[in-house]
Amino acid sequence: MLKVFFYICFFLILANCSNKTIYSGKILKNEELEDINFTNKDNLISKLGNPSYVDPIENKFFYFSEKSEKKSIFKKEIKYSYIFVFEIDEDEQIINSEVFDIKDIKSIKLSNDNTTNQIVKRGLLEKIFGGVGTQGELPTTP
Repeated sequence: MLKVFFYICFFLILANCSNKTIYSGKILKNEELEDINFTNKDNLISKLGNPSYVDPIENKFFYFSEKSEKKSIFKKEIKYSYIFVFEIDEDEQIINSEVFDIKDIKSIKLSNDNTTNQIVKRGLLEKIFGGVGTQGELPTTP
């Protein structure tokens, strides 16, 4: 029993002595971080590759990149954490680009935009009985 305890302690000491660098998302070099003013979609994809997420509704490309170092089992330090957002128009030109440093998440302001909801505007009876009643003629196929 004592021998197992010493092995566990020895393993924990060895695990705490190693540093480990962890990348999440896109691995970006410093040169790529310095010049993010791209003009069109093809130029963007050729430099940064495929995006982490594409918003098909607003036609935005999102790139996530994070680098952290794990110094011990209980200590993890985030070196940088960025989200790059590129808005693209119908001609595939970049019209807006933003960079969010999410290392300090408290400094990001939330949007006050609201999505319209037509269900809220209907009355109570229409909400309850909206699908009940006479239906139009169903189409028949020959």
